[in-house]
Amino acid sequence: MRPNKLRELLKNGKPTIATHIHSSWPSVVEIAGHTGMFDYIEFVSEYAPFDLYALDNICRAAELHGMSSMIKVDQQPRKFLAQRAIGAGFQSVLFADCRKAADAEECVRAVLPETPEDQGTHGVATRRFTYMLYGGTQNYVDALRDIVVALMIEKKTAVENLDEVLAVPGIDMVQWGPADYSMSIGRPGDWFAPDIKEIEKKVIAAALKNGIAPRAEIESPDQAKYYLDLGVKHFCISTDIMLLYRTWRQKGEELRKIVEG
Repeated sequence: MRPNKLRELLKNGKPTIATHIHSSWPSVVEIAGHTGMFDYIEFVSEYAPFDLYALDNICRAAELHGMSSMIKVDQQPRKFLAQRAIGAGFQSVLFADCRKAADAEECVRAVLPETPEDQGTHGVATRRFTYMLYGGTQNYVDALRDIVVALMIEKKTAVENLDEVLAVPGIDMVQWGPADYSMSIGRPGDWFAPDIKEIEKKVIAAALKNGIAPRAEIESPDQAKYYLDLGVKHFCISTDIMLLYRTWRQKGEELRKIVEG
């Protein structure tokens, strides 16, 4: 079994840096790896087309460059997607659309091994991360225990039930989701309103109080200080599609001005 780099960094209180990837082409993962700047990549499968073969190849590419890997999974079927992703080699799962403590419990149990002490629902499956001969052994159980469980806090009801959600054992990291939250309160697109930013601060403070690592999604390095001052040490910066869009937009505009005068 491969060591879980993200788990080790969290355990030792170290900061972490990641980036989002929408493309399931493993070469995109390798490009991120070649920079040497990222501790892990997050494949945002909730937004992107993919198949089960792609999950294996994304993890292979990350491992080649010493990176850990996270997958963001849809609301349903979250258990199936989480367990297949773990089997492919993902070392962390980010669960979307949790609304109450029972949802968080379901997510944690989907990851944990089905042993008397863990009370999880992840049984034995001889998938890629178990090769060879690890399926069902103590190493297999320990690897499942090491999977990092992250939750999106992005719904009105999740904020209303925040204390109960964060009290669920087994949650390692939380990520604020202003887009879903603003929509869930009837204000779509109002991500950065002062009162919504205050809710974000509340979520970060509550996570820290409960010993859970809050993570911030940012688009540029200069946005990090705001979160560092709130106690955040974990960041995921930009996405492959936004980087492409901005570069193409800028270069295309510059070229069009030259060509068209």
